[in-house]
Amino acid sequence: MINRSHREKQERRFLCSLKSRSFFLLFLGGLLVLCIMVSMTLGKYPVSMEEVWTITKHLFFPGNGKLGESLLTAQTVLLDIRAPRLAAAVLIGAALSVSGASFQAMFVNPLVAPGILGVLPGASFGAALGLLIGDSWFEVQLFSFTGGLVAVLIAMFLAGMYKGDKLMVLILGGIISGSLFTSLLSVVKYTADPTDELPAIVYWLMGGLSMVNGKTVLFTAVPIVAGIIGILGMSRLLNVLSMGDEEARALGVNVKAVRAGLIFLTTVVSALTVAIGGLIGWVGLVIPHVGRMIVGPDNSILLPTVALVGGMYLLVADDISRLLLDVEIPLGIITSLVGIPFFSIIMKNARQGWK
Repeated sequence: MINRSHREKQERRFLCSLKSRSFFLLFLGGLLVLCIMVSMTLGKYPVSMEEVWTITKHLFFPGNGKLGESLLTAQTVLLDIRAPRLAAAVLIGAALSVSGASFQAMFVNPLVAPGILGVLPGASFGAALGLLIGDSWFEVQLFSFTGGLVAVLIAMFLAGMYKGDKLMVLILGGIISGSLFTSLLSVVKYTADPTDELPAIVYWLMGGLSMVNGKTVLFTAVPIVAGIIGILGMSRLLNVLSMGDEEARALGVNVKAVRAGLIFLTTVVSALTVAIGGLIGWVGLVIPHVGRMIVGPDNSILLPTVALVGGMYLLVADDISRLLLDVEIPLGIITSLVGIPFFSIIMKNARQGWK
């Protein structure tokens, strides 16, 4: 009888916790939608919130009559220019934030970022090589994605050559791989045409969404969203991994297989962010700390939280980059200028989020 009562109390607590978490995530999702709607109105071509709402309704219920000429122009601006760009910002912010939180939990280290295994230097080298020898934007993105994957494979190969602390040798492998591709990137920049190719490579490495179009977003959204969902589905295993390898094995977790699966998924989504918008730093390091201070270290709630917060963060950063000055500021510069002082401030309290 006592056991039954205790079990019922635990079930009620679980349901209450589940309900409060669902409401919290719905609240964040509502904030993200609000940010998207406001961002749709911001830009050189003025579009009011009423026009955004009218065009949105017309898209879902086209039987209400034809749009006027001014609304047709606004619709072209929204659908062809702003919507792909905003979707890319949300995707990149969510992908980098979830990757960063996963790596930090996997390596039990609050200073780890998505580039720890060399994926970002590898993807940057691939993008620069694509700009040098490729003939189309698709080739640049393909080279970038391939470069990120190859960099992580090299890191894992190097880690497999040595015995000892697997996490430590994996990080060392990532440092070596990242340094290798950083050097190769310097070679590409040195051989590039200084009047045409070199400025394009440098601008790409500073990050930005000015080249994003609907086709790019549609092509990359599926694997990025699938990767994020896959990582979210492994959140409870990630919780066990964050306790340490020995404890995870004692609980029956295949540490090697789980870690390999997580590294594959995080590599795919991180490399694709570089393929879309270049090198955008600090998001994967800062946002997981913000999320951890809000909801704690439980990855089942932390990962969806940082996905939503990261999407909002990069959306606002992109608004600033295109509206602050007459010329667009590269997005990577904005995230660095915001991320460095912000991380310096929260670093003092960052450890509390792990408790």
